[in-house]
Amino acid sequence: MTRLNTNQIIALIVALFSVGYLVMAFQIPTFPLPRPIDSDIFPKVLGFLLLGLAVCLFLEKPKAQDIPEEPSPEALNQPLLFRPWSRIVITSLAIIAYALLMVPIGFVVTSTVLAFGLGLYYGYRRHGVNLATSLGVVLALYLTMTRIMDVYLPTGILPI
Repeated sequence: MTRLNTNQIIALIVALFSVGYLVMAFQIPTFPLPRPIDSDIFPKVLGFLLLGLAVCLFLEKPKAQDIPEEPSPEALNQPLLFRPWSRIVITSLAIIAYALLMVPIGFVVTSTVLAFGLGLYYGYRRHGVNLATSLGVVLALYLTMTRIMDVYLPTGILPI
């Protein structure tokens, strides 16, 4: 029996998640009035896209440079906050805080802080470019979702 590599294990987890997501997406009711794009299309497209990406990840052949080496002494001597596993934990905690604070503070502020903060944490030092990019992407998403797609996003502390 062939042993699964790390990418294949992750692909199976993502595939299971996407199947569960698709099951929920197919339970979204459609509007009684005919519309060109109904509320269930976007979640279904995302679910199938995620499932397709999981299949691609499963079928990808690992290369020699993809196999992780033992951590170097320099990596082990880094401060605790900048070690690889610490980065995963901190990013996960930031995403949890983002989800919890989105309604009271609002989509625009929390999304901008998350994008800017993670960019800063991962070492991007051009703060003006980081802020402009974070704010630009978030505002483009906000305006697209609220003005074009009629999706409610929490405004929070901003009087938008």
